[in-house]
Amino acid sequence: MDSDISPRFLTPAVSGRALLAAAGRILAPALWLGLLIGISFIETPLKFMAPGMTLALGLGIGQLVFAAMNIVEVVFFIVLAASCLRRGLDRAYLWVVGLLGTVLLAKVALIRPFLSGRTEAVLAGAEAGGSAWHYFYIAADGLLVVLLVTVLVMGVRRWVLPGR
Repeated sequence: MDSDISPRFLTPAVSGRALLAAAGRILAPALWLGLLIGISFIETPLKFMAPGMTLALGLGIGQLVFAAMNIVEVVFFIVLAASCLRRGLDRAYLWVVGLLGTVLLAKVALIRPFLSGRTEAVLAGAEAGGSAWHYFYIAADGLLVVLLVTVLVMGVRRWVLPGR
């Protein structure tokens, strides 16, 4: 492989810890982004279009899926944050990671409990009209997508394709 075009993480001068940290800064957001797009923007809307899907069944499945997804998102964030403990990271990169954590915290700790309460009420027989909490959750997921793409682009430029 031509040394002028080889990614930084493939060079022998990189220590194991540095390689692991760089991998965490690339893989965690990439996997998180795939999870978010797959569940929030593909599976969820399609679920309600499936033949025979009732609102109660869709909401029940949604509660389980989003609870599990939020746990995985928190794990991805912890991996990403832990990989940022090394010195020498750009302030802009750290700001984006901080914003990711803030939006995730708002989504999991503020928005989702209200959304879950609304879902429980609908499952208990309350009117099934829309809720503003759904829009807040979708907005948080949309913002997470933008931030994850940003952190990935920044990370790839720095640790995979330096100098380009």
